[in-house]
Amino acid sequence: MIEYLIGVDGGGTGTRVRLADPNGAELAQASGGPSGLSHGIDKAWVTILAAIGEACAVADIGSPPLSSMAIGLGLAGVHNKDWAAQFVAADPGFAALVLDTDGFSTLMGAHGGQPGAIVAIGTGSVGEAMRLDGAKVEVGGWGFPAGDEASGAWMGLRALNHIEQVLDGRVADGPLARDVIAACGGNRDAVQIWLGRANQTAYAGLARFVVQHGDTDPVARAILEHAGREVASIADALDPGHTLPLALCGGLGEVLLAWLPPDTRARCLPPQGDSARGALLMIERHLERTR
Repeated sequence: MIEYLIGVDGGGTGTRVRLADPNGAELAQASGGPSGLSHGIDKAWVTILAAIGEACAVADIGSPPLSSMAIGLGLAGVHNKDWAAQFVAADPGFAALVLDTDGFSTLMGAHGGQPGAIVAIGTGSVGEAMRLDGAKVEVGGWGFPAGDEASGAWMGLRALNHIEQVLDGRVADGPLARDVIAACGGNRDAVQIWLGRANQTAYAGLARFVVQHGDTDPVARAILEHAGREVASIADALDPGHTLPLALCGGLGEVLLAWLPPDTRARCLPPQGDSARGALLMIERHLERTR
């Protein structure tokens, strides 16, 4: 018997969990570190289970067996079918499990499971749409560093390339360069060490400096303007006729609203719910279909 529903949003920077009763009424929330599949299958499960345990503690329900829980997960890295299969195979014993991309769970949360389009921008980025005929469309989501345009990691990579040129004396420094150089150790040798250790999450951590200096530093402004154009391109590919409601989601969604081309910004509506809420909807619908 299923006593609890779990919704999980797992990305390259953090994990968010919602715990609900069998009717979908929310009981508690919790968060943890990254559980995107690029960080490893075992690590993803460890992080997710720890966050579920925290949510159960908040709800004061002890430690229910996993066999009493049904879980919906929207995870970064599910585009890699091998990783997705390995993750499902490592299921530690949930009563039911449904897995999709964090982009799809974000879409479900943003429009309450109804037709619409989203561009989710956080550590990575992806566009998802559910069209009026129920067709599912995905744009982007190719992963860092080859894709994930407009994402935190994408911005951080461009900021890092800029400081390399500053340290070489190829271009002048400025507020953005000074802050990024300091964050990476303060000098050329330290930056080289930082580069040798950096992953997607580390690059995304530099995006805060791009956002912070967007109004005053021309390089930061150029990165944000470019990001806005990339978001618009994803949105247009998702919905060429501009007939669907559009929401910008993720940790950088609200930030990038200001940097969108005006016609794209005019189409945007606030998301109804987040990716973890969308993951709850995923498992609710899965259970309805299998009854």
